[in-house]
Amino acid sequence: MNTTQIYLDYNATTPVDPRVLEVMLPYLATHYGNPSSDHVAGRQARAAVDVARAEVAALIGAEPAEIIFTGCATEANNLALLGAAWAAQPGGRQSLVTSAIEHPSVQQPLRHLSRQGWALSELPVDAACRVHMDHTNAITPQVALVSLMLANNETGSLQPVRAIADLAHAAGALMHIDAAQAVGKVAVDVKALGADLLTLAGHKFYAPKGVGALYVRTGVALEPIQYGADHEQGLRPGTENVPHIVALGEAARLARVELVQEAARMTTLRERLHGLLAAAIPGLRLNGHQTERLPNTLNLSFPAVAGWQLLAAAPSVAASTGSACHAGEHAVSGVLAAMGLTSEAAAGAVRLSLGRFTTEAEIDSTAAALISAWQSLTA
Repeated sequence: MNTTQIYLDYNATTPVDPRVLEVMLPYLATHYGNPSSDHVAGRQARAAVDVARAEVAALIGAEPAEIIFTGCATEANNLALLGAAWAAQPGGRQSLVTSAIEHPSVQQPLRHLSRQGWALSELPVDAACRVHMDHTNAITPQVALVSLMLANNETGSLQPVRAIADLAHAAGALMHIDAAQAVGKVAVDVKALGADLLTLAGHKFYAPKGVGALYVRTGVALEPIQYGADHEQGLRPGTENVPHIVALGEAARLARVELVQEAARMTTLRERLHGLLAAAIPGLRLNGHQTERLPNTLNLSFPAVAGWQLLAAAPSVAASTGSACHAGEHAVSGVLAAMGLTSEAAAGAVRLSLGRFTTEAEIDSTAAALISAWQSLTA
């Protein structure tokens, strides 16, 4: 990457893969047709969108007709949650279930619904940032929808989504999975997960910002949250963003082809970084599950320092002290608080998230920079 810093904030966003950019560029410059137009340029654009839809579907084990393109994962989450709730409302179910560690793009739509009269339950998590299965009695026949992330964006901990989905379906509820942080990093199969709705974000796996998708299982009813023409089966009106959709399709293809090899490489680099830091910093704490975790994510609490101070003292490392959506604030992470961390441990947390372009040399340089910074701050 062309940067003066070592970029270890891939959970916040990824760079556009040059191979993705190469496929995308012609649709910005030459192939500019509207997919709804019935002429050569329009049909060419429509064909490109169809190819991309098939690639996204293949990545998550879905059918092409079950993929709805959106502008981002936040939009997809809003469509899934509000759309499913509004469609279910006439049936009499008035309850929703989520967890205490969801992304704001899930929390806020659900809390909006709670202000409209829906009952909302938030399942607690354990010290490893995984949902407590012994608190799932909130999933009753009154529940219309359960929403749970597949992988936590701060700790990388993978959630027991299949077990939760089975409980949701037994109660007659729909299961929505926010997989924005997981797609492209671990295998995602909508059938194996028991998903009725599943969200993904292009900029989390090397496509540009500004494109996402929502999987809607065949037979699931959603009420639109925007109105216009009948694009995307009437669920997302507006002329399709062909260049970004093409890019998302190519990013999905690359992720599918390279996933196993890349996940193994990420795990090796992540463990190397953890080992180097742990050997030099007594009391270093891993936040998140030891094994059930994204292969690229390392959330560590550094003792006796604040995370933001550590990163300020190591300017060669671009990382995050928590969810990037809340950067610039030094408040304790809600995720880490839900896990039961002390305020001191939560304040000392740094999220190091690796990616496709991370090298072993960068890992070693990062470890050296963070160790030096910690030693200087605690001397």
